[in-house]
Amino acid sequence: MAWKTLDDMDLAGKVVLVRVDINVPVDEAGNVTDATRIERIVPTVKDILAKGGKPVLLAHFGRPKGKVVPEMSLKVTVPALEKALGVKVHFAPDCIGAPAKEAVEALPEGEVLLLENTRFHKEETENDGAFAAALAALGDVYVNDAFSAAHRAHASTEGIAHLLPSCAGRLMAEELSALEKALGNPARPVVAVVGGAKVSTKLDLLDNLVGKVDHLVIGGGMANTFLAAKGLNVGKSLCEHDLADTARKILDTATQAGCEVILPRDVVVAREFKAHAPHETVPAEACPDDAMIFDAGPETVAYINSVIDRAKTLIMNGPLGVFELEPFNAGTFTMLEKIAERTDAGALVSVAGGGDTVAAINAAGKADHFSYISTAGGAFLEWMEGKVLPGVAALG
Repeated sequence: MAWKTLDDMDLAGKVVLVRVDINVPVDEAGNVTDATRIERIVPTVKDILAKGGKPVLLAHFGRPKGKVVPEMSLKVTVPALEKALGVKVHFAPDCIGAPAKEAVEALPEGEVLLLENTRFHKEETENDGAFAAALAALGDVYVNDAFSAAHRAHASTEGIAHLLPSCAGRLMAEELSALEKALGNPARPVVAVVGGAKVSTKLDLLDNLVGKVDHLVIGGGMANTFLAAKGLNVGKSLCEHDLADTARKILDTATQAGCEVILPRDVVVAREFKAHAPHETVPAEACPDDAMIFDAGPETVAYINSVIDRAKTLIMNGPLGVFELEPFNAGTFTMLEKIAERTDAGALVSVAGGGDTVAAINAAGKADHFSYISTAGGAFLEWMEGKVLPGVAALG
């Protein structure tokens, strides 16, 4: 779909309401411990300032469930915002009404205003029309730069977009372009790597991917469910035996669609869930009754890497094994090495997202070697599932 960007908007002298995601971790002393999300909104805010606009930030923080919860005030993020943006950041004690209106009117040129947590009002998550109108009344233009909240039809992500001239911010546009390149109109062959503990949480994703990609690598605990569905013993491994029929149906659909599903050919097993537990590598069909599968074996990873060697596009959502524990990170890290090598060579468009995925990539030191890494969890997953994201659709 087509969406407008900041380049399409006249912002000079206008109040620009910017929906951002600055839901960052904070320690007990009130210090932001990871400013990544704040740093990622900097290009949008700086471009608005450069175009003569007055940025007014809308955001949520935590889950106050429609009540004012002082510990979930966005005020705590002001020092980190000022540090990242290099300008004065003012704060309004509410996001609608007189306190917000007065703060907007008093905002000097070249400075930024942050409004209080939108979720202090229950009408935010209800996408209440009157609440969206109260937000819209504060500004002239709406910019959505919070892809990570775009799967929610909330007043500040969807309702307001219908009430003001709207566009995508730099981060949102970058995210949408990367995902369009990965799934919308990708260069083929396309490989998807999907891991995680449970098949049940990713049924929609698998159903969508088998019709869109050429190779689907299934790793983590999910792979155990597929191996068991094919009649293999998985010992004491994490496995959803009740989803055997579902797994077989996905495999049948993939065959009909011409999608190769890649499951472990050999596995690394251990009896204890701890780092450096005694372990062995066995064929996938030879898992001992008293063992647990913790990683894909070297033969499996070698085959996955041979597929990646021929691929033009790769999407990753989940690791191959228990990457948090050595040496059960070997499969994931060896695969990441190959993805990084191909991406650096300009031969592969690689897009990754999801909490465990990003953690694995960071642990392997490969964050700078992917084409794009999404910090959005639910929104990234829903996009991969082929679902329409309300916050994106509203910009069309």
